[in-house]
Amino acid sequence: MFANLVYRRYYSKRPSVKDPRLALLLPNLFTDARVLDVGCNEGWVTCEIAQSWSACKVVGVDIDDTLVRAAWRRRRTVWSLQAPPGIKLHDGNARESNEKRRKRHSAEATTGRPDYFPISCEHEFGPLPVPPSETRGRRTFPHNVSFRTADWTRTEIPEDAEHYNVVIAFSISKWIHLNGGDEALKAFFRRVYDVLEPGGIFVLEPQAWETYAKAKRMDEG
Repeated sequence: MFANLVYRRYYSKRPSVKDPRLALLLPNLFTDARVLDVGCNEGWVTCEIAQSWSACKVVGVDIDDTLVRAAWRRRRTVWSLQAPPGIKLHDGNARESNEKRRKRHSAEATTGRPDYFPISCEHEFGPLPVPPSETRGRRTFPHNVSFRTADWTRTEIPEDAEHYNVVIAFSISKWIHLNGGDEALKAFFRRVYDVLEPGGIFVLEPQAWETYAKAKRMDEG
């Protein structure tokens, strides 16, 4: 089954908290957007989009419930490392206009800076409690990110009804193809088309054919 093929601890092998794949995309792609992250794994990319890319709502979906539970924990960890609201992080440059400075300070006061505290603090003292959404707002991290366990190619989730502006699929098409063949991959593309708003964007990370052999060996093992 597909659930047994999921690459766990995928992000522990990556050298940086920030995913370099996101840096290749248009800088305003996620601004005020509803985003679906298919095959979200442990939620690293999902949380980064919600926290640092100005998305209004990000939904991560994965077939493996163990990974989805880890994603919820990741959300709280990322929140715990963020600067407290209202902290002045930097002064900007001398040529910055008063209006730009006001907007920047307002954004920093709302979102806080990622990775403000060392991760050792979270390990030693535990994650911080998440405040009520009424305090921070539903469009603000961590309330603008959530996770679902589902075989999304075959099963709708409640958030699909409102559609999305962006759907991303990183390192997932190979697994769908291996487990369901060409028809499953076609069904996946049809699902993406159905849930995207007109003019929406689908970001697909292609997976080289030679990586299929390694994935098949993982399944046999």
